[in-house]
Amino acid sequence: MIRGRAVIGAEILIVTSARPNKNVSSGSSEAMSDLLGRVATSGDRAAFGELYDYFAPRVKGYLMRGGSPADLADDLAQETMLKVWRKARLYDPAKAGAATWIFTIARNLRIDAARRAAKPTLDPDDPSLSPEGEQPADERMERADRDKKIKAAFEALPEAQHEVVRLHFIEDAAHSEIAERLGLPLGTVKSRLRLAFTKIRKELGDLDA
Repeated sequence: MIRGRAVIGAEILIVTSARPNKNVSSGSSEAMSDLLGRVATSGDRAAFGELYDYFAPRVKGYLMRGGSPADLADDLAQETMLKVWRKARLYDPAKAGAATWIFTIARNLRIDAARRAAKPTLDPDDPSLSPEGEQPADERMERADRDKKIKAAFEALPEAQHEVVRLHFIEDAAHSEIAERLGLPLGTVKSRLRLAFTKIRKELGDLDA
């Protein structure tokens, strides 16, 4: 059964899916990673069809919430899914969840599209384009020590809190988007962020979290 069609330029990719997967419908991270693995290892179109059905509308919604017009968001969502098909072999579940990997692709495509649209003219005399002076050794050491402490505090968070902090600050996802992607009440997302920041501040002591 034809489930969808991703069209980019002259390339048309028809995706199919056998039967709905309850784990996929609920956004199970394990199920998504498994589907990506099947696409990567064997070019499984049924697996890609399930990924397409789940992520294409969510990616489009994410892009529209970021300010992209509906037509552009639709084009970028399709381009995102085509990149998922082409680059599935590059996905490493040890580094990121399937959703994180796919939404990162979408975010990068949105940034590229915005840059192409803006086409800014650079002023070679703009001070902001001048290379920064070398940072003093003591400041470099202090900054490295601070970064190390922040990273350790972040990694020490419980998994549930770690995930919402990562989505909010690394992916720049709004609270409502995090709630939708993780299938959590909005209040739970905010509560986990508050708890996480409390723990990070406690770990950092006199450093600003």
